[in-house]
Amino acid sequence: MFELSVESHFSSAHRLLNYEGKCENVHGHNWKVEITIAGETLDKSGMLIDFKILKSTLDEVLDKLDHKDLNSLEELKGISPSSENIAKFIYDELKQQLPQLTQVAVWETEKAKAVYRS
Repeated sequence: MFELSVESHFSSAHRLLNYEGKCENVHGHNWKVEITIAGETLDKSGMLIDFKILKSTLDEVLDKLDHKDLNSLEELKGISPSSENIAKFIYDELKQQLPQLTQVAVWETEKAKAVYRS
């Protein structure tokens, strides 16, 4: 089994719903995102998929989140924009275009991440 991963980032604001503490207030993060795909078969050039395709596909999705208030996005309406839910949102958006996608990891700080995988 071959695996490929790429990373990117976005910046946004959010506030957690149904939460008591500092994070119930609007605050921001510089999020790091890593996506991973897996597969058994390489193409004729010896690649699972071109890294530039992975990067551009991820960046298209992250553009929907970058420099936004996540609580105001229609796609996240009524959902607490936690790291877990952001990872799942990104996964669901990418899975349509990248059927080999196996997981999305989202860091809200360098020491805290959430992972969603199939």
